[in-house]
Amino acid sequence: MKHLYKFAFLTSIFFANNLHAQSLAPLTVEKIMRDPKTWIGTSPSDITWADDSKTVYFNWNPDKNPSDSLYAYSLASKKISKVAPADRRRMTGKNGIYNRSHSMRLYEKNGDLFIVNYKDFAIRQLTNTTERETNPAFSLNESAVIFERGNNLFSITLASGLISQFTDFKTGTKKQDGKPSEQEKFLKADQLSMSQVLKERKNKKDDGKKITDADKPARPKEIYLGEKNVSNQQLSPDGHYVTYRLTQADKSAKSTIVPNYVTESGFTEDIPARTKVGAPESESELWVYDVRKDTARKVATETIPGIYDKPDYLKDYPKQDSAGKKKERKVIFHGPFWSDNGQNAVIVIRSLDSKDRWIMSFDPATLSLRLLDRQRDEAWIGGPGVGGYPQSAGETGWLDDQTIYFQSEATGYSHLYAFNITSGKKTALTSGRFEVQNVVLSKDKKNFYLITNEVHPGEQHVYRMPATGGMRTRLTHTPGAHEMTLSPDEKNIAIRFSKSNAPWELYLLDNASVKNTQPVQLTRSVSPEFLSYPWREAKVVTIKATDGQPIYARVYEPKQSNGKAVIFVHGAGYLQNAHKWWSQYFREYMFHNLLTDKGYTVLDMDYRASSGYGRDWRTGIYRFMGGKDLTDHTDGAQWLVKTYGVDPKKIGIYGGSYGGFITLMALFTTPDVFTAGAALRPVTDWAAYNQSYTANILNEPQADSLAYRKSSPIYHAAGLKNNLLICHGMVDVNVHYQDVVRLAQRLIELGKNNWELASYPMEDHGFVEASSWTDEYKRILKLFEEKL
Repeated sequence: MKHLYKFAFLTSIFFANNLHAQSLAPLTVEKIMRDPKTWIGTSPSDITWADDSKTVYFNWNPDKNPSDSLYAYSLASKKISKVAPADRRRMTGKNGIYNRSHSMRLYEKNGDLFIVNYKDFAIRQLTNTTERETNPAFSLNESAVIFERGNNLFSITLASGLISQFTDFKTGTKKQDGKPSEQEKFLKADQLSMSQVLKERKNKKDDGKKITDADKPARPKEIYLGEKNVSNQQLSPDGHYVTYRLTQADKSAKSTIVPNYVTESGFTEDIPARTKVGAPESESELWVYDVRKDTARKVATETIPGIYDKPDYLKDYPKQDSAGKKKERKVIFHGPFWSDNGQNAVIVIRSLDSKDRWIMSFDPATLSLRLLDRQRDEAWIGGPGVGGYPQSAGETGWLDDQTIYFQSEATGYSHLYAFNITSGKKTALTSGRFEVQNVVLSKDKKNFYLITNEVHPGEQHVYRMPATGGMRTRLTHTPGAHEMTLSPDEKNIAIRFSKSNAPWELYLLDNASVKNTQPVQLTRSVSPEFLSYPWREAKVVTIKATDGQPIYARVYEPKQSNGKAVIFVHGAGYLQNAHKWWSQYFREYMFHNLLTDKGYTVLDMDYRASSGYGRDWRTGIYRFMGGKDLTDHTDGAQWLVKTYGVDPKKIGIYGGSYGGFITLMALFTTPDVFTAGAALRPVTDWAAYNQSYTANILNEPQADSLAYRKSSPIYHAAGLKNNLLICHGMVDVNVHYQDVVRLAQRLIELGKNNWELASYPMEDHGFVEASSWTDEYKRILKLFEEKL
């Protein structure tokens, strides 16, 4: 036993010394680009609660298995355990729909429908079929469940189990029996007039058919869709109307193809991909089927206020601006959203050009629409809770049978509003120079749970606020970001929290206590090896832009500067990275620590169009990508020179996706500011990117060619003077490899010789192989070490 203790003691010393040695060992690209699961750890994710509110479930991987597993934290035992596969299969489905009193929850699991009773948490299976039942909802009196099967709408009566069908949608067109010719009509009439027996038999057959038809049960009307697709089928609470959306895809829209070179078959294989911006869009219509009258009618759009409005940018194209008669813009309908008493409905309508969002009351009997709220943005509608694309309805719900709530950027920041549909009174429930980023309404509809960034744009905190607005109670306090999952009984909140130098962990917050308690940490996911290095908490600063606006940024300060600096440009455009929580760019974060160890000053900016800063910042790149978003970075470079004494000839820039695009624009249009740049998976021509993202910002290329010419790097490639590295995955289905191939040809024709292209044959837009990450970042480091 004595020897055993001695061995354990020596072993602990060995591991302690080993960790100390690791902490002293310099960071390398090979080390930080390893599979994060094997050496950093895996944060808990996908947080859900058991129906009885006694257990929190989450995906986790503390054992470094090939994939995550389901774990559970018991509030009773205060212990975490792995959920066995058999227990996992018996669990209730996620999300679902509550009845009005929250005493039952309806959900779908594996294509079947279930209902859980919160009195005893008994589970009742409603369907067990090979077909898939989806989108369940309670009927108005909660005696039945409405659901979709195939393209059609059904109900199941909870007491008897009777299944009834409300719609009979069919693809194609109805086959019409051929109409008899005049000759056939004459011969039939002639035959019946000549033969009494023939006439009697026909009358007997007709009488029998009448009796048979009268005995048939009522069936829904056959509605033939042609080539259109049906979606969003809903039964009105009174059961009298079915609303549905029909979409007509434009078959002339040409899709792209991404070649895959490294395949199991040994042959090149094609990956079908998206269309390019400007391709014809699908037509969308809202229809109402009157169950009692057995008729279907389309909801007209010509009475929507502003439906004929043209966007302001057309003034730059006089021929387009004055061409032709007024034309209704294409729209997409969301809803209807019904009040609890089933008497009122609202519909959210988005224009496909993203300039308008209307919230309108809707009467299915008359098909009438009445405006409640209109948000118009000459750039594009967006922001938290609003939705950045026409396909999103945004945050919408009912506070009571007369009052809806929704989010809007009407003041320049996304805030929560209430609107009484009877009085027409609109009330701002929140206000200020911050964003409401997440909204949950309590089950009694007396409180909202909000996540906002009002403390600081780089922090996200949870608040509780009365549903009528007013004073908010702050529930979280530690600087960083908090994500919340409210328990069904609303007595606890599962919190995911992280800091800028510490990955996400799971916490539990007591929501029932009157005291303002701190969340209790449940998981510890990070490995000892990762913790052996003192990861920096980057300083969050503001830099004054040329136009006077404050730019939020993170700066990594070296202990001893080498006079060099690197600016990192985050991707996605509308994304935030100069914040106080764990970045999704964690590999880049570690790379910045490596650079800082070598003496570099590193700057990471939330440039124009980054999220978290309101409407004007979000739309600051409208019709000119590579404008203010680039000058923000050149302002950052000047700030580094003035503030940190960086050599202006030794500043590099790099980033991926949108960050790669900015890197190209920086080296092509401001070549004297940056000595070297690494453009990773960059967009080189916005006319080659997708519709949903690009058309919002630059409109469509055939309509606003000036915006695309200004914004696309390929048109500015002649300006390249300094050193450029391009890295791109060859099976990228987001920003296609074709983008950099076209740019490479352009650079060759321009006679440029200070660039290189590294291709990754098996990588998509987001790399997955550690070897690819390592190769890419070794090249980036080499570029900066040699050229700066």
